[in-house]
Amino acid sequence: MTPPAVHPAASRRARRRDRTVYLRSHPLLFALLCATRHRPVLRLGRTLIVHDPDAYRHALTRIPLERTAPGTTGGAAAQFTGGRILFDQDGDDHRAARRALTTDLAAPALSRLRPLWQDVLAERVPALATGTLELVDLAEELAAATAAALTGTDAPPRELARAAREAAAATARDHLPGPRPPRGTDAAEAAARLTALLPDPRDAMLAVAAVNTTVAALPRAAAWCADARLWPAVDATSAPALAAELLRLTAPSPLLPRAAAANATLAGHPVRAGDRLVLVARHAARAHHRTPPQDPAATQAVFGTGAHACPGAALARAQLADTLLALAPHRPRVVRARVDRHAALPGYAHLTLRAEGTR
Repeated sequence: MTPPAVHPAASRRARRRDRTVYLRSHPLLFALLCATRHRPVLRLGRTLIVHDPDAYRHALTRIPLERTAPGTTGGAAAQFTGGRILFDQDGDDHRAARRALTTDLAAPALSRLRPLWQDVLAERVPALATGTLELVDLAEELAAATAAALTGTDAPPRELARAAREAAAATARDHLPGPRPPRGTDAAEAAARLTALLPDPRDAMLAVAAVNTTVAALPRAAAWCADARLWPAVDATSAPALAAELLRLTAPSPLLPRAAAANATLAGHPVRAGDRLVLVARHAARAHHRTPPQDPAATQAVFGTGAHACPGAALARAQLADTLLALAPHRPRVVRARVDRHAALPGYAHLTLRAEGTR
């Protein structure tokens, strides 16, 4: 891809707007990550905060991890479903289950799922020709159609998406640092509403991931594209590479909470079984740098790595590439942006776009 003037990371306006998402949505967490990012690995009690890319990859590939420990993604999913989660097998069976899902989300799945989100784009994006487009709402509709197809539910897709967002937000309130907001749905209640919509409760984890990352990622990437004035560079050839780079820069899931299942060593730091590992995907991907990294592994870092890589990476990149292609002819600009202070992932509650040259 050849941007019209600069690499996306060099746009100060785009970086400033995206930084605001973190500052307003999760201020204490963002402050902690910024204050500690110059330390490759930092221990705070029984928690190790991991910023260094090599240490991040080492933790995911060389340290045995407890998949259902409290305060981890797997622990939250187990809480949702009474202990039954998508990858609840052990050893070879666990690895086989992950490979099966990765296969399910590979090229054949894209051929089956792509028409669903392209129909949403074809119906909603033309509104830019004469008015505005609310991109968060569009992203939720797109994510809803995809998640419903992946889980095989008969529930209304938007109902599924909202339940998945509510469950993720409620769980995040229980696990992220800082005071819990005075209002909000109890995590157990939210989980029960979500699993009631699914044929298999173990798919709750899949629904939560598919919906929340999409609703967080698409609006932020589009806002970055608009602020960096990248629309003229978007075409069928450039869109896939641009989508991958925007996902690296925005890092929709900025950290991966994990727990060590055995004693180990990480960047010279002793790790004890039961220690919590806060793996900062945002910094492993070098999303905070103004120049693109030379390490090609940085692009993959936002999706994890090795046996713990996200099986939906190709799907996420394809969804974003198609969204950018649909928006690009209108060259939209951001006319309204409001950060979501209650969502599980940093993102917008509203992001309104208007086509270039319209009022």
